[in-house]
Amino acid sequence: MCLIALAWRVHPRFPLALIANRDEAHARPTAAAGFDPDAPDVYGGRDLVQGGGWLQVSTRGRLAAVTNVRAGIAHEDAPRSRGALVRDFVRGESLAGASLQALAPVAAEFGRFNLLAWDGDGLAFASNHPGFANFTVEPGLHAMSNGAFDAPWPKSAHATRALEAWLRSPAASAPAMPDIDALAPLLDALADVRVAPDEALPDTGVGLELERMLSPAFVRDARYGTRCSSVVLVGEEGIVFAERRFGPDAVQLGESVVNLPLAGEARPWRSPG
Repeated sequence: MCLIALAWRVHPRFPLALIANRDEAHARPTAAAGFDPDAPDVYGGRDLVQGGGWLQVSTRGRLAAVTNVRAGIAHEDAPRSRGALVRDFVRGESLAGASLQALAPVAAEFGRFNLLAWDGDGLAFASNHPGFANFTVEPGLHAMSNGAFDAPWPKSAHATRALEAWLRSPAASAPAMPDIDALAPLLDALADVRVAPDEALPDTGVGLELERMLSPAFVRDARYGTRCSSVVLVGEEGIVFAERRFGPDAVQLGESVVNLPLAGEARPWRSPG
């Protein structure tokens, strides 16, 4: 996952709201968002190569999301998959801050990561690049991509503006819970393919041409690009989890939206009538 925008304790109905794009090689086997057959309270996409995930929630009131950290074009040779960080946290019991702090002795064993973890009350962040760091996320609008937390990358600013605008719109406060049509402005924002101007690009050591290619919120390519766009809204009524999936060259493969009542069974949101 390469782009996450989140609103933490900003909206009265959805104290945690998150939109995200996952960028990955299109050939990498992946399971669409669904329940984990080995952990029936866990919902999200799954990496079928290493067994981890990039964005998952639990009906016990937990969430984790991870991005890689871009630092040059050299291949990473890490013994442990960062997707395991997501999988293990949502299946666990420990508080977010304590869980992420406990990674300090082993963080260097994973591929470069930025990690968010929510335990039903607190939201925490950790990274292992350039060295291990973790902290409690303060209330407000934030973005997490392939650099430092809240780095002012163009696509990060675009995504946070879109999330803020949606939370201020009538759709966020409508009596009915959001369905795929109500979430369309967020999914459309995640589909933005505009390339950032050169003067606004970060320098992550991959060269100007690749920085340009990776600068839009949505990366469109035949071999590597955005595999899915996700919206997660957490509130007292449960967790809304929407996903729109894509193949090579941005061909849409499907979409889903479910309501996951906390400590209950999931059911699809359906429009009244």
